Amino acid sequence: MQKRVLAGGAVGQFIEFYDFSLYGLSALILATHFFPKGSTFTAMLATFATFGVAFLIRPLGGLFFGALGDRIGRRPVLFITLMGIGLATVGIGLMPSYAAIGFAAPVMLVFFRLIQGFSAGGESVGAPAFVLEHAPLERRGLWLCITIAATALPGVFAGGLILGLNLVFGPDGYEQWAWRIPFLLALPLSVFGFWIRSRTEESPEFQKVLQSADAKEYSPISEAFRTNGVRMVQVALVCGLTALSFYFLAGYFVSFLQTVGGLTRAQSLGLNAIIMAIMAISTPFAGHLSDKIGRRPMLLIGSAGVVILVIPAFLLITSGNVWVAMLGQLVYILPLLVYSAGSATIFVEIFQTKTRFTSAAVSYNVGYALLGGTAPLVGTWLVETTGSAISPGIYLAIYAAIVFLVVRFGGVPETHPLLGKASKEESELVNQQ
Repeated sequence: MQKRVLAGGAVGQFIEFYDFSLYGLSALILATHFFPKGSTFTAMLATFATFGVAFLIRPLGGLFFGALGDRIGRRPVLFITLMGIGLATVGIGLMPSYAAIGFAAPVMLVFFRLIQGFSAGGESVGAPAFVLEHAPLERRGLWLCITIAATALPGVFAGGLILGLNLVFGPDGYEQWAWRIPFLLALPLSVFGFWIRSRTEESPEFQKVLQSADAKEYSPISEAFRTNGVRMVQVALVCGLTALSFYFLAGYFVSFLQTVGGLTRAQSLGLNAIIMAIMAISTPFAGHLSDKIGRRPMLLIGSAGVVILVIPAFLLITSGNVWVAMLGQLVYILPLLVYSAGSATIFVEIFQTKTRFTSAAVSYNVGYALLGGTAPLVGTWLVETTGSAISPGIYLAIYAAIVFLVVRFGGVPETHPLLGKASKEESELVNQQ
């Protein structure tokens, strides 16, 4: 059952981030097919704005699916969200181009992105919450980071797939029709994920909540905002840094390396796939470390590392040399690995079981909407308006400094159930339930 729970959580994370990574990796192609012909900059801004639309609706999806998950259980909600993401991704792969249907093309693209975002608002939190509630107390960080590692693999899979299709069909063949193949693959992936999740069970921790006397009388939404308001703001700020740094990497860097860094599409895709593979392999080790030293130290070390290393990383990334650019991305992900290991666990661990899904879904998705969904758009705008290739790095460094101060002085607790005063209260609560 443990293996099924981990696989069930990871497969949903993979499919969710496969969709968002695929969109970022295909930004130049989508701009060509679904928006009016004009300047590349304008088309790219429109494409990345549509990328952000899915994030803007995520908090609403998180509110809807979070409340539903806190009332009826995590497992049934995760079936709905998984298929919603998969079907919407397939819809993009079947869309006619702007040349065929005119303005209806970007409208349809926005529609499918809204479905993806609404579903992802539940999936992105439901899967980690589901895994956390099955995990042994001393291994929560490891389990969550195994699940979160699946968010880096889509960049490897999608990047390798796009690169392979370019080699098989040639650049012209890929741009004309073969770009649709990765989007259509979302359907069999979703069906496979549905099958894995059908073999899991609801967590004992949440089953006890369902059997409690007041389970049918409380409102998860009002209860979440009444009892967890401060914690939800903290989680939104903490998750915002993860979102911004990750979606620079997964949703922006491939286009950035081509338009600003002077690399070819094949070089950009290859580098992105290598870096994502390194992240996927390294993340569980960072999660294991968070089980030893706690979540707050990981957040503090990681955010400070981003402040110090991100601008040198951008200087290397935009060097124009493929090997130097690779070194720059390695420097970029080092503090991100540390920080993500803390944030991956704390954002669900900080809340009680009764309102965990609702509280985490709203705060997590607000952070991702404000910082992650706007990352490619803001990065493109900053480079164009300032003329500086490192301006996105300065933006990221400033936000990382803010988050460091919030974690250090803003009352963010240590949530590890076996470490710290606040965490012992959480452990006692779990034992009582």
